Amino acid sequence: MGCAMRHFATSGGGFIFGPVSGMKWGRLSVNVTCALRRGAWYRVARLASLQAILDVNRKPLIVPQYLVQVVSQPPNRWSVVPRPKRAGQLPAEWGPLYGVCPSCRERNALRGRPRRLECSRCRGEFEVAWDERYLLEA
Repeated sequence: MGCAMRHFATSGGGFIFGPVSGMKWGRLSVNVTCALRRGAWYRVARLASLQAILDVNRKPLIVPQYLVQVVSQPPNRWSVVPRPKRAGQLPAEWGPLYGVCPSCRERNALRGRPRRLECSRCRGEFEVAWDERYLLEA
């Protein structure tokens, strides 16, 4: 299953988006293949009733809002993400789960079941959100 997303052209466009009061962050909430990295948090630039504009690599991306979990507190824990069926870019030795850094969106292996993990990219150290059931079928 894919998702329809497109980059937002700032001139014209015809979409009315309300300003975001305070900072907000969003991440993919449905297990689909699309332009968003599973488990990664992105700054929410604007919200509308059916769509959100996320800042993805410094470019605005329009996303159907039903695909996005939005929070008002900065994310501060590693997302634990189930390995997608077609995960060609992820090393096989990472196994069925991997972590996504809440700060820089880097993916890392979750060897064992660490309580905290240091990111190899940004060097931030954060707790691992083992208690979340992110993208897991109930």
